[in-house]
Parts: sequence; C-alpha cells; structure tokens
Amino acid sequence: MPLSDQDFQEAAEELGVEVAKIRAVDEIESRGSGFLESGEPKILFEAHWFSRLTDGQYDDTHPNISSPRWDRSLYKGGEAEHDRLQKAVELNRSAALKSASWGRYQIMGFNYAECGYSKLQYFINDMYRNEREHLGAFVSFMKNQDLAEPLRDGDWATFARRYNGPGYKENNYDKKLEEAYESFKKS
Repeated sequence: MPLSDQDFQEAAEELGVEVAKIRAVDEIESRGSGFLESGEPKILFEAHWFSRLTDGQYDDTHPNISSPRWDRSLYKGGEAEHDRLQKAVELNRSAALKSASWGRYQIMGFNYAECGYSKLQYFINDMYRNEREHLGAFVSFMKNQDLAEPLRDGDWATFARRYNGPGYKENNYDKKLEEAYESFKKS
C-alpha cells in the first residue's frame, strides 16, 4: 500500500515541517516508492561502507562489493543491488546489511538505532514490510539526528550534507531537494 496524504500529514506534524518538504525528500530519495516491482525494498549497496565495516578485508578479493573509496561505477541499480547485497551477506551478514541504504528514504542500515530499532534485523524486517514503516523510521531518524530544523528552515545545503554526506554537492542534492519542494508547494 502506498503512503496516504494522511501519512505525510502526520509525519509533517510530528516533525514540525511542511508536508511539501517531506514529499521533496521522499521524491528525491526514492522517486516516491520504497519497493521494486519484485516486492523487495529499494536499496543501494555501498561498497565503501562495506569496506569500512570489514576493515577492508574483502577489497582485493571482492572489489565489486568492497572498495576503500566511494565509486559510482559499482552501482548496478534496481534488482541488481540485491544481488550485490547477497554476495556481501555471504561474506559478512551484519556489515552487508548495514552497508545498504534502505527503502523509501534510503536510510543506511548502520543507522538502525537512530531509526528507533533495538536490533538491525528489526529494521530490515520493517523495510520489507511496508512504506509506513519506512516513513516511521524516517521520522525517528530525523528526530534523533536533529534534522527537522534544517528541513523546517529550508536550509537545503545543511540538510543535504547531514542526510547524505559531504558528496551531496557533487550530486546537486540540495538543489534537487529545493526544486522538488517548490514543485510540491505549488501543487
């Protein structure tokens, strides 16, 4: 079931931000959907995080899933990201699950506690469950990371840097968020 207008409204009220701002993050992170056609959650497996979390022990033997540096060319997209994740799971399950961004809001697995979960597996289970769980994890993450304020203020650069990391400028993430917000604000 897709998220309803009421779901967005409740999340916006809980965070004290405009609905259009949450919808902007929603659109830019996952194009407004948390699942693939297969029914699996959208993920993006991050080889540089897998390398970090495993102290680089697979960098030489598995360079397509473990890399000391971020490398866009390693992304395969869609269903193929789950194939990459599965290969990493065979090497180190916990590190692999923590090294993927999950669901509609593309939250890294290593942030499971910041999303309100006591165990990584509970977070993963909810990422497979439904988009309301994705939104709930997002709201908790926003609160625990003090991200509502820059979003509320429309400080897109600060929000983008803190939500997506220092590479946000390279991808114009802040500009994309602002443009999406302006579009949602009009509609």
